[in-house]
Amino acid sequence: MKYLKVFILLLIVCLSCAREKELQKSLFDQAHENGVLANEGFRRCDNFMISWLNYADTQTGLIPRNLYESKHLWNAKDAAADNYPFMVLTSSITNPGLFEGTMHDILETESSVTPRLGKMPDTYSFIKQGFEEEAVDTAAIIFGASEYIKDGLLPLTEWLGYSPWSERLIGMLDDIWAYAPVRTGFDRIPSLNVEVNGEILQTLSRMYWMTGDEKYLEWAVRLGDYYLLGDHHPTRDLESMRLRDHGCEIVSGLCELYCMVSFARPEMKESYKMPIHEMLDRILECGINEHGMFYNNINPISGEIIDSRIADTWGYTYNGFYTVYMIDGIEKYRSAIIHTLENLHHYKAFNWERGSADGYADAVESALNLYNREPVPGTREWIDTEIAVMWSMQDSSHREQAIEWKDSGIIEGWHGDGNFARTSIMYCLWKTQGITIQPWREDVIFGALQENDKLYLSLSAEDDWEGEIIFDYNRSAVNMKLPLDYPRINQFPEWFVVSDDTKYRLENTGDNQEQVVDGTILKSGFEIKIDKDKDCHLLIQAL
Repeated sequence: MKYLKVFILLLIVCLSCAREKELQKSLFDQAHENGVLANEGFRRCDNFMISWLNYADTQTGLIPRNLYESKHLWNAKDAAADNYPFMVLTSSITNPGLFEGTMHDILETESSVTPRLGKMPDTYSFIKQGFEEEAVDTAAIIFGASEYIKDGLLPLTEWLGYSPWSERLIGMLDDIWAYAPVRTGFDRIPSLNVEVNGEILQTLSRMYWMTGDEKYLEWAVRLGDYYLLGDHHPTRDLESMRLRDHGCEIVSGLCELYCMVSFARPEMKESYKMPIHEMLDRILECGINEHGMFYNNINPISGEIIDSRIADTWGYTYNGFYTVYMIDGIEKYRSAIIHTLENLHHYKAFNWERGSADGYADAVESALNLYNREPVPGTREWIDTEIAVMWSMQDSSHREQAIEWKDSGIIEGWHGDGNFARTSIMYCLWKTQGITIQPWREDVIFGALQENDKLYLSLSAEDDWEGEIIFDYNRSAVNMKLPLDYPRINQFPEWFVVSDDTKYRLENTGDNQEQVVDGTILKSGFEIKIDKDKDCHLLIQAL
């Protein structure tokens, strides 16, 4: 009887070990599948970057606005804001030599030949080798600078931290305020355009924390007072409110300001609290459909729907709602987001922006950023299917004029192609849990899956590879010095992050070897060799 009990106990242990190994294999298989998807995304972005560089101006190296009627022009609001920065981002991952060389060269040239008002640029003609327009249009220049900053340089700064691109950002931001032309009862502001002011609010809120410079807080409060304490409240005083891009920026901008003053000026937070809640409440009352999606445009005073089409940038506005939920704990703001994520299945292969890749990019980013905070079931599957639709747009020509692009990385031949790369890289970083490798190579497949407190990392290559695995870190705190990682437009969400003051156990399940490694080493790059056609499985856990 005693031996039977021992046998049964051993059998239970063996079965438990077998189940554990089977589960572990399943998780590594999923990590590999994630790696296959990430590999495709990184390759597509690399092809996009190389293809577009082939169309750079031969004299300046600047990227044209598009490959149609404006192929002889560079401008701030399009070429600089939406395309070039995501070539920089791509090269920082797939081609460091290009990043350190050509990408820096383009920035240096742009910074020297395009500024017209202080450091703010104006549209540049490759044919004239000078400005396209003789007259100086201050409003247009400020608009272009605000787009370049928020859409292009701010995402790069979130990813890279302090760099020549953040220097360019700060130089233009300061001059937007030096030339701010609009006089109000709250002192001068840059514009009456809610898109411009919303973009600037988002930038000021992040630059205040990154630099610690009080002027950015003061300028942001000036705009906050104008909209929240004056007679320009977005839902109480304005008869038209766009809830898509080119208008919705003011919502998330004011919410970012609200977050900033909650930590930096609590007394100001109390002044803004009711107007912020009023704005968000009214948007929920008359600005969404039954699935929680925002209409393109509403009259918030009357409740009339001006444009009933659905905004592809729905998550950009919900970022603001979630930020205020994080500050004030108002559950209905979070519930509205969860409701929308639960209804994404109604929007498979949806006609975002008339089927444009840019519309898909904004919609997928919307889901990714919110899924990072609220992993609602079904969202992951929706993101996977929609990124596949967007990627398919790079595989064939969609316009007769673009037949020569058929076998290239060009997507649609306009500045929105950069947003294809931006969102693709966000997606890839999700599938790798923020991990990148150096040197990157097309045949190296690396993917990860986080289960509870463990990270399952799968790597493989067609030929022997030797390099570094670079783990992600808390960029919101380290790069931006934010007191709270609230959801932000065009940020790159953090998944599995390592800390300098933490040690990690790395187990190679193939040879059952393990070692303890400092977080600083994982962040700067963990050296590893991969044999060709042999999977490498690493299990990582904080100690």
